[in-house]
Amino acid sequence: MGVHSESFGALNFLRSLPQFRGLGPAELDAIGAATTERRVAAGAALFHRGDPCEGMYLIVLGRIKLALLASAGAEKVIEILGPGQSFGEAVMFIDRPHNLYAEALADSLLLHISKQVIFETVETNPAFARRMLNELSQRQCRLVADIEAYTLKNATNRVTGYLLAALEDHEPAPGQPADVLLAASKSVLASRLNITREHFSRILHELSQAGLIRVSGRNIHILDRAGLREHAS
Repeated sequence: MGVHSESFGALNFLRSLPQFRGLGPAELDAIGAATTERRVAAGAALFHRGDPCEGMYLIVLGRIKLALLASAGAEKVIEILGPGQSFGEAVMFIDRPHNLYAEALADSLLLHISKQVIFETVETNPAFARRMLNELSQRQCRLVADIEAYTLKNATNRVTGYLLAALEDHEPAPGQPADVLLAASKSVLASRLNITREHFSRILHELSQAGLIRVSGRNIHILDRAGLREHAS
């Protein structure tokens, strides 16, 4: 069933995203008519590798993990995405099946937009096409940065870099504690950073022993941001 503005403000949500800003009412209405809500419970798979790609996804609420799954059950987490982010565009545009699997890390609300309406809007609106290219280019740059980190930075630098980036994404108000809430379990984040869970926990312990952080479950209190930044470099 198509999502309309009366559902939860889907069209307003689309307008808030860089890719869809500047679209006219008729274009937005067409996209809204080709959009469906998908609610996914934590731990549920959204799609598997090899499933046909019928469009792109936008995250309204929750967190989604994109990963590769080996036959023995081991996984390599590629991305952890949250509200406002999208996925599925790359294989959608080249008309291939999904090359990753997607799983909800928390109860999530997603929008799925049919690829046909995206293709039609790209053909008639060059500015929209450029914005879609911009989004894909930014994702490619992030993946290149990940490869650089995996190959040129040690595990401690990867963990401290993750903590600092997470802190910058949620800059605390003056006088408020500098806390980072881990976006997923330690095992998922370890896979994302290309290390084992045990190594990830050991690095957190070492940073804690050095007086740089304090760990309380998934909450990381940053005690010495300057020291952590020096550690990262």
